[in-house]
Amino acid sequence: MLIPHPAVRRHVLTGLALPARAAYRGAAMPLLDRFLALQDVLAAHEDLWRPQPFRGRDLPWRVQRPALAAAVDALGATQVAALEADPDALMAWLGTQVPALADLPMQVALPAMPRRMLAPTGPHFDWSIPGRKRAQIEAFAEHVTTDRAPVLEWCAGKGHLGRRLALAEAVPVRSLEIDSALAAHCEALARRAGLDQQAVCADALVPDSRLHVADRHVVALHACGELHRTLVRHAADDAARGYSIAPCCYYRWAGEVYRPLSAQATLRLDEGALRLAVTETVTAAARDQTRSRREQAFKLGFVALRAALTGTPYRSFKPVPPAWAREGFEAFCRRLAGREGVTLPDGLDWRHWEAAGWRRQDEVARDALVRHALRRALEVWLVADLALALETAGFETRVGVFCPRHLTPRNLLIDARR
Repeated sequence: MLIPHPAVRRHVLTGLALPARAAYRGAAMPLLDRFLALQDVLAAHEDLWRPQPFRGRDLPWRVQRPALAAAVDALGATQVAALEADPDALMAWLGTQVPALADLPMQVALPAMPRRMLAPTGPHFDWSIPGRKRAQIEAFAEHVTTDRAPVLEWCAGKGHLGRRLALAEAVPVRSLEIDSALAAHCEALARRAGLDQQAVCADALVPDSRLHVADRHVVALHACGELHRTLVRHAADDAARGYSIAPCCYYRWAGEVYRPLSAQATLRLDEGALRLAVTETVTAAARDQTRSRREQAFKLGFVALRAALTGTPYRSFKPVPPAWAREGFEAFCRRLAGREGVTLPDGLDWRHWEAAGWRRQDEVARDALVRHALRRALEVWLVADLALALETAGFETRVGVFCPRHLTPRNLLIDARR
């Protein structure tokens, strides 16, 4: 089954003509071929995705690709918002501007993983599980088969996924979780359901935790960064029967430079690139989008003000509490200046600097489209890197999609078994 690709139609939201393609064959592409093709594309177009528009508008592609810069600047605000909200259309649009990327949608198109129907859970299973998380758990469980092996739930939280698999598979489940309160909650829910599920309070990054892996099918739904990589790094020695991993937050505990897991990897990634891979989010409510734009505009206004006062280039700063932006632009800047050690003179024209922030916010939103069009390619490359390492460790491996992106953009599943 191929995942339908909406970007092949004329995109009515933006009014932009997108190229019509007869079919996308990417779902049938062998994993290594896909990995190497994406690696070549990303390496050849580093100017499009490595520079961060928030840091300034002197982006290499604006000088080296003037036609692309003109096309970005010609987009209306509605078109910018629509392309940002539709990653498939965004990739296809960039392919019309950079012909070498015309096949990118095919290269990232992955098949849907085989799905099975699960027995109903009963009226009380959903207690305390947020709606979207509940849907993600159900979708993941529908695409996981353990071959009747005992299950190890890695980074389990309250053990909801493990409990669902215990019901579906009728196998014993061990749920590993670092937070003692969550582990206790997991135990209580299992007892109430009458299931064979044991919580183990342990740090997944401590080597002794991997002793639980042996002879089990390991499931990890959105274990972040090194929490999922440590499973793959040691898969050749840990004697698991299989793995079902949906990776998330690749930048967590990665250090300054990402260490690939497969021998075929040559792409060098830093934390900024790893963060790019997970910047796609499910569309937030209109109120949340408005708040996010205001916070970004205020930060950019402060960046412009600081540069004017100190004459120094862009410097990053720690995350800013969202409450600061609710106090207005002047109060926001005064708080941030105090924290960052910037002396503010009297008589500043706060309206001027706030307007400068909103202008930069519009520029950043436009320029970020180019970078964001390549984020799925980067994520698929990272997932393929994990999957190829599992193949080297002796597992038969498949990679595919386990749920639609409106449930979570982190919808890629690695299924590996001996």
